[in-house]
Amino acid sequence: MTTSFRSLPIIDFKALQDEQTKSEALQELKHALFSVGFLYLANTGLEDLIKETHDALPAIFELPDQVKEKINMINSPSFLGYTALGAETTAKRTDLREFPSDEVARLVNRYIHELSVLSKAFLQSVSECLSLPQDTLEPFLGAMDRLKFVKYPPAEPGSQGVGPHKDSSGLFTFLSQDSVGGLQVLNRSGEWIDAPYIEGTLVVNIAQGLEAITGGRCPATSHRVISPTRTTRYSVPFFLGVRLDLTLDQLKESAADIVRQIPGTAERKVPSAEVASEFLSPLYSCFGEAHLRNRIISHPDVGQRWYPDLYEKYSQLV
Repeated sequence: MTTSFRSLPIIDFKALQDEQTKSEALQELKHALFSVGFLYLANTGLEDLIKETHDALPAIFELPDQVKEKINMINSPSFLGYTALGAETTAKRTDLREFPSDEVARLVNRYIHELSVLSKAFLQSVSECLSLPQDTLEPFLGAMDRLKFVKYPPAEPGSQGVGPHKDSSGLFTFLSQDSVGGLQVLNRSGEWIDAPYIEGTLVVNIAQGLEAITGGRCPATSHRVISPTRTTRYSVPFFLGVRLDLTLDQLKESAADIVRQIPGTAERKVPSAEVASEFLSPLYSCFGEAHLRNRIISHPDVGQRWYPDLYEKYSQLV
């Protein structure tokens, strides 16, 4: 297998479900997980729902300011709600994006339901491609999946839509993006590779939860978004939740058999721009603390209001 990549592989979801095509599709998925950490998932059956959702996004973000402020994240110790433009930071820099509440409409509930079904079927395929029983990863599923509607307004060339990061919200992220562009993925040679829009697909990436469970054999890949310069960009990331109560000691026990059975090695070339994985850090007592640290640092106004002591503690660890 190659140690770097120039583009993201395309995996056919229907082929993963069909006994006649499954074997080849699982091999392609295995390569994507080991060598890239990102992929396009095609033929999901959710194309119409994704289009309907993206058609609704501009109107959602045009809600009156007073409506947005009623659901502002600053009022939620759970880090749920509307995030104003410039209220989030990544890698110590301000992100130029905004997103509304996780519960803006009936459409959101439909989207979450359909993506939950799809993501869990995909997770079974992941287990299979790693030569594990289909249900191997199910005990690691969390109690709550998450969804964001995200808007990136036009900005100066080279502005940070969202800075380099690894997703800390679960096992996998399933992203529907529009055709504006801006998503980039860090390859093993330290180069930022464009992940352009491909009609009818979801962009799927490994999050820190799966990286930790597989002992780093399926590593999460750093990624970022460069702000658009002329046209607003919209995206919808869905995060397949991971158990947040899992400690590193428990992980060593519960995931030991998984790590032993997965072929390959955790050793790989790490580019200098690679982002560290909080879930693998001994600084945090469990996945939940690592995730909370990420939320507090990413949303400093919320962190300082609800967790001032933790904000001071985690700020010193950045």
